[in-house]
Amino acid sequence: MPPREADEVFGPRMTLFADVLAVGLATAAACLPLVTVPAALSTACAVLRGAGQGRPVTAGRYVALLRRRLRAGDLVAGAVALAGLLLLAADLALAGAGLPGARLFAVAAAAIGGCAAVIGLRACGRPESLTDWRAAVRGASRDAVTDVGGSGLVLLAVATAALCAWMLLPLAFLAPGPLALALTAVDVRRSAGVLLH
Repeated sequence: MPPREADEVFGPRMTLFADVLAVGLATAAACLPLVTVPAALSTACAVLRGAGQGRPVTAGRYVALLRRRLRAGDLVAGAVALAGLLLLAADLALAGAGLPGARLFAVAAAAIGGCAAVIGLRACGRPESLTDWRAAVRGASRDAVTDVGGSGLVLLAVATAALCAWMLLPLAFLAPGPLALALTAVDVRRSAGVLLH
């Protein structure tokens, strides 16, 4: 990070924090149609990745990049994610109805849902998600197995975002920014680890 300018009130880290919150608000607004969630989160990760490359991290840049992104593939990815979430919720509701073997089924469904969520979120954090969701999901699946620590960090980031939103509802509108930052950091960490080996 560059040093603070003489007339700058806050340092560059505080500026990045404010930018993450602004991108988080823009992402929360873009996620409202639900089928846009993967595209919105992927765009947030791309904008935040640009901070390390000297590109501005602003809500305006986010909106401009998202506007170019909403194609059929992005909406299909959102529909698949939404269908998976609804299927998981229905499975867990059925398991809670007292059917035989419901506890084992609920544990299995939660494990499958957690793995799918990690792969989907890691795919959003990959640069390939801007142009090719299939390549991003393939890479995220590989990373989920080979980088277990990164997958644990993704789950921890989701749990933290959910806890913050649960504790104070207005934080739900800011949570996508820090979540996108965490997903981007996990992918950058993985990329740096690959380069070092």
